[in-house]
Amino acid sequence: MRFSPILGFLVIFFRAFHGIDVGFFIGVAFYTVFSLFIWYISPWFLKLTSNIRILFSAGITLLISVGIFTIALNKVSPDQLLDIFIAYLIVPPLGVAMISTLIEIREKNQQLQQQLVIEEKLAALEQMGAAISHEIRNPLTTAIGFIELLDQVSLDSNNSAKYLSIIKDELDSAEGIIQDYLTFSKPIMESTEELDIQKELTHILKLLHPLANYHSVKVSTDFSASGTIQGDKSKFHQCFINIIRNSIESMPYGGALMIKTTATQNKIIISIQDTGIGMSKEQIKRIGEPYYSTKGSEGTGLSMMVAYSILRAMRVTIEVQSEIGEGTLSQFHFKRHKTKIKRR
Repeated sequence: MRFSPILGFLVIFFRAFHGIDVGFFIGVAFYTVFSLFIWYISPWFLKLTSNIRILFSAGITLLISVGIFTIALNKVSPDQLLDIFIAYLIVPPLGVAMISTLIEIREKNQQLQQQLVIEEKLAALEQMGAAISHEIRNPLTTAIGFIELLDQVSLDSNNSAKYLSIIKDELDSAEGIIQDYLTFSKPIMESTEELDIQKELTHILKLLHPLANYHSVKVSTDFSASGTIQGDKSKFHQCFINIIRNSIESMPYGGALMIKTTATQNKIIISIQDTGIGMSKEQIKRIGEPYYSTKGSEGTGLSMMVAYSILRAMRVTIEVQSEIGEGTLSQFHFKRHKTKIKRR
């Protein structure tokens, strides 16, 4: 309705192609007045309910059709009366009512979609708050407990130093959790450099070797494909420590973990395959979602949230294949960095 003057002008413009006659000037007068009237009442019209807007549009069309029908009665023969009646009194109001209904349905769908997006954002925010509370409560509770001990008990310097060290470690842990959430919300590649995939994965596996031994997981590697990528080393380490640790923890009673690299002309693919508990198709779709974990109440999904957030920032393509009880195969497709050959 806000564009009614423009539409009125277009109607007059196209009417001119049929000839500049009396009908044309009548059309100019009518559509000018009518389009300005519609434009004037548009703020009031938009405040009406959906059903009233449909009835109002059909009613206005019917009134105009009655006027045109009355004029046409004097110019048609009796045998054309039924055709004129249908053409002016039935088709236009019914057509406008149908079009108005479709427009209202479309607007309602858009409003519902926007409301759904808002509700999803609020739900994600609530989940994020719950995850932060759950993750930070443990180190803070420990730190508070040792602070109370320092305040209430007379301790020698050795025990005091020990307690202060524990408090510092727990506060560092809480700070690390907050940093993880900041990484998830907006991962920043602080320093981009050329990374040797084989070298970095070997370093990560050394760090996770004690955890693999603890879970009786046999780790095998096949780094037959070598190559480099561009990325932030610390973020790359953080990402794959989380992913590989998650695979190891999916095999609490032992199993096998295979880390493999393959390469094409433009890509380097890191494959991580475990013999763990596996996942359903629904669980695969939700990997990396805020506060979603396949471990149920025992996990918060924080590690995979952060890992997938980093991978998205690095524009990595992720493929996951898994079945319940059959383990999981995850493949990460990195863009291969082509090192320029220095000529002597």
